[in-house]
Amino acid sequence: MAGIKDVAAEAGVSVATVSRVLNRHPSVSASARTRVLAAVELLGYRPNAVARSLRTDRTGTLGLVISDVLNPYFTELARAVEEEARALGYSVIIGNADERPDLQDHHVTTLLDRRIDGLLVSPTDGGSPRMLEAARAGTPMVFVDRWIPGVDVPVVRSDGRAAVRDLVAHLHRLGHRRLAIIAGPAATTTGRERVDAFRAALAEYGLPLPDAYVGQGDFQADSGRRVTEGFLDLPEPPEVVFAADNLMALGALDALRARGLRVPDDIALAAFDDVRWFVHTDPPVTAIAQPTGDLGRAAVRALVDRVGGGSGASVILPARLVVRRSCGEAGPVPEPSPEEPSPVQRSTP
Repeated sequence: MAGIKDVAAEAGVSVATVSRVLNRHPSVSASARTRVLAAVELLGYRPNAVARSLRTDRTGTLGLVISDVLNPYFTELARAVEEEARALGYSVIIGNADERPDLQDHHVTTLLDRRIDGLLVSPTDGGSPRMLEAARAGTPMVFVDRWIPGVDVPVVRSDGRAAVRDLVAHLHRLGHRRLAIIAGPAATTTGRERVDAFRAALAEYGLPLPDAYVGQGDFQADSGRRVTEGFLDLPEPPEVVFAADNLMALGALDALRARGLRVPDDIALAAFDDVRWFVHTDPPVTAIAQPTGDLGRAAVRALVDRVGGGSGASVILPARLVVRRSCGEAGPVPEPSPEEPSPVQRSTP
């Protein structure tokens, strides 16, 4: 039976080149790829998995690289992706970038080596070299939640600007005037967008956003704790802390409790990225909810369309404000409920 060294000798290339061709690596020249595939056919080099993918040019597998598997938002997103992919006849391999570009590149390379049919990515820290290389090489790809301006890849995401405006209006009605934000990484589109939306909403009510009221976080709980401690040490602390994701909100809550402060009696707390356990905290947290399940399902459908040769249109879904009790609200707390289907807006990224 012919082996990979026999294929390499017949094609006049290295074993590494044969491996890259069989794994659809974009760095191989067209002529080398043609020679390798011809040698594979001539010599009958047919390991089962490779044989199937060479005949069909499909493996029935999608890759998903998420920013942080410990973030409940991304956990829920991954579940929706896996369920929709399974319904469409695909399996999913998941990689956790842990908000690190180097890990993102590692997972992208590993997934491409496994001959996945397409790739879903929530870019960390503005992207990473291998991921950008794959996108520009024409790998079927869809960005989900985050995106990279200037990269021609469909984007499936939510638009939280209206929900942030609703939150600020809600806080203003409650009498709050000193509002601070724990921002996500400025290198990410979601990090920048949420700060910009918050600043714009405050301006509509004539409220300033001093530099001291903008704390730089990293979508991790420790940064939420650190930034909140800084807010509390100010000569005039804010009346409201708005965390730009759920993990930073958890860190903020830890910092407030460590100082013996009561929410919302001493200071109010709100969050972007609602999660089911927010209703069980004391008090339940007012938050902006993204249609996470809808985003995951739409991302899979867009990617499968790309795999099939389609354009895979971008999709934008609105986020919404969920009012509870952490900002001084009165009245009953809404119970968590299954996601309702969201109206779909299509656009170019």
